[in-house]
Amino acid sequence: MRADGAAGFGIAIHGGAGVIDRSQMTSEREASYRAGLSVALDAGYAILERGGSSLDAVVEAVRLLEDDPQFNAGRGSVLSHDGEAELDASIMDGAGPRAGAVAGLRHIKNPITLSRLVMDKSPHVMLIGEGAEKFATEQGFELVPNTYFRTPYREQELRGAQERELRLARGDKELASRPGTITGTVGAVALDQAGNVAAATSTGGMTNKRYGRVGDSPIIGAGTYANNATCAVSATGSGEFFIRAVVAHDIHALMEYKRLSIAAAAQEVVQAKLKAAGGEGGIIAIDHQGQIALEFNSEGMFRGARDSRGRREIGVYKSD
Repeated sequence: MRADGAAGFGIAIHGGAGVIDRSQMTSEREASYRAGLSVALDAGYAILERGGSSLDAVVEAVRLLEDDPQFNAGRGSVLSHDGEAELDASIMDGAGPRAGAVAGLRHIKNPITLSRLVMDKSPHVMLIGEGAEKFATEQGFELVPNTYFRTPYREQELRGAQERELRLARGDKELASRPGTITGTVGAVALDQAGNVAAATSTGGMTNKRYGRVGDSPIIGAGTYANNATCAVSATGSGEFFIRAVVAHDIHALMEYKRLSIAAAAQEVVQAKLKAAGGEGGIIAIDHQGQIALEFNSEGMFRGARDSRGRREIGVYKSD
């Protein structure tokens, strides 16, 4: 039971945001996406329902999304310019608040579980690359070959991105005017029956990325933030913009300093500030009273929410 006497709890998840064209989405593929979201949502909620922690709930939800090759995290991650998967993730416990993050991983099956170990078992917040994987092996993780993350769809996607890059370099103006595609990241936020919030985010990053690029997903305050005084937030979208705007922390700050509701804070950041800067994407958030916000300025966002008041929804398009 929470300290305020209320027993409310809930969870929200996302699987990426961006251009989701109904005309290009077959009914079978849409159903598969919704099924994958449902599995992760209900697994996380089941932990909360039996009195488990928000941390356990977000880790389980994100782990299942990492294992689902439809989403850009874990197996099925997008590929870099060199054809490798490079994975990032972070987690934050609103009760500390405490945080853990990893970036540039190539051999860790579930980056979100390593993020939690960085938080729980090290004095650090972020570990990257080979150092992070050395820490993982010391903690008993088994490394997987980078080929584990590859799928035929992501290989095809990389070839398409590299062809687009060549055409743009040759001055293809018609191609330059076309909209982007879905920006893949997965995440979860939760409030448990003890009143603690937590957030977790995991991603394969950007297709055709170079130079060890890292986006907002493992950056505490940009792609992930949690504080029991306000809310938990996980973001998805054009990472560079989310980093510059410290989106996740800004939502917390608007709640703490301006006393905005979770809905109002999310709307101001995503629909006003982020959009004005040219950033596209969205966030999921839950406050310390269990109110959930699913806010995005893109054409769609793979998302789900469930709480102890009876709400349960899965969405893809704005109209859902």
